[in-house]
Amino acid sequence: MPPSQTQPQPEAPSRRELNKAATRQAITDAALALLRSKGPGNFTVEDIADAAGISRRTFFNYFSSTEAAIAAVTFGFLDKALQQFRLRPAGEPFLESARAALVELADPMTVAPLAELYSLGQANPQLSRSELEAWDHCTDQIIAAARERPSDGVELDELYLRALAGSVISCGKAAMDVWFARCGGSLTADSLSSLRQLLIDSMSLLGSGFALPDAVPAAPTTAPTPSPDRH
Repeated sequence: MPPSQTQPQPEAPSRRELNKAATRQAITDAALALLRSKGPGNFTVEDIADAAGISRRTFFNYFSSTEAAIAAVTFGFLDKALQQFRLRPAGEPFLESARAALVELADPMTVAPLAELYSLGQANPQLSRSELEAWDHCTDQIIAAARERPSDGVELDELYLRALAGSVISCGKAAMDVWFARCGGSLTADSLSSLRQLLIDSMSLLGSGFALPDAVPAAPTTAPTPSPDRH
């Protein structure tokens, strides 16, 4: 690989960074557990802090509200996908890297929290709105990841970056919608495998410019037999 396309190896996280990540994950896990047991809007920041074993002040060091803590489930999945994306070869097309990153998330359980949160949101407009906002906020992280990739000195157009990131997010939402319509929010291994594949396929569709698969020729229609003239 040419030197200009060599990806720098990420530095190992420090102990402080690992501790912060663990605290953030504990808060997110506590929020999701309370969401399951009490339902949206029926618990407070204090409830989450107690369940996570932290102070209220520590909670606000990480999140601004209960909704933000819940939305972090979506960000958690995206972070895993972006980690895999950054490991892809620098010269690889962006969308192929995105598809390959999702393929690397081989364990269907990786998408389980994302799927569960999406399903819970279908019956609660407020939670559904927070989930949509989380997807939209992920756009900035995708743009940042695209900017990090070497581009042989070519400055990427802002419209290109934003249109690309918005398309990726829209395809992700479409995959979630189709999965829920097909599986009804089931969290079995087979259902989660289906969701993972739909996410992968949505990136493939985007990468192909939404080219339709080879059409199957329709069976020839038989012309209707004319009715006898009754006159």
